[in-house]
Amino acid sequence: MKKIVLIAAFAMFSIYGFSQNALYGVRAGYNISNLNFEPEVPAGVENMHRNGFAIGFFAEYSLGTNLSLAPEIQFSAEGAKEEFLRIDYIQMPIFFKYKIGESLSIGLGPQVSLKGHDYEDGMQNLAFSGLGGLEYMISDEFFLDFRYSYGLTNVFDDETNLEAKNGNMQIGFGVKF
Repeated sequence: MKKIVLIAAFAMFSIYGFSQNALYGVRAGYNISNLNFEPEVPAGVENMHRNGFAIGFFAEYSLGTNLSLAPEIQFSAEGAKEEFLRIDYIQMPIFFKYKIGESLSIGLGPQVSLKGHDYEDGMQNLAFSGLGGLEYMISDEFFLDFRYSYGLTNVFDDETNLEAKNGNMQIGFGVKF
């Protein structure tokens, strides 16, 4: 699975040679995440939100006047507050951004997440999410953004008989080069 993520990252950044309208950058964010259990939180589990962080690299390719594609690679600390419910991911969000003003953009897209620790802990190693967000350009290089991702897959292995999906709000700051 790590090979797939590395190949995807290589492909994403190798597009640089073919694109003249590309920007690159870094971003960091503050996460507020939680697990949404179905049908309810199991007895004895305190499902409180987790505060974490995210940091990563991105590329942004212009697809037209107001439309761009922005693939990323990032580390994100998510899950819930209890130690056994914490999940740290290496993620690859792919944002389709639409510029709705001089300095405001909205974005939607899918996100693939690979768990970045202990592979036999009752949690799925791979997760898929839907992602939406807003980006506000402070200047030509600096921006603030807000994102919300909602898990589309169960974070627990089938053997646990638990079902929960990850929900994460992220407030970020970044620099485009």
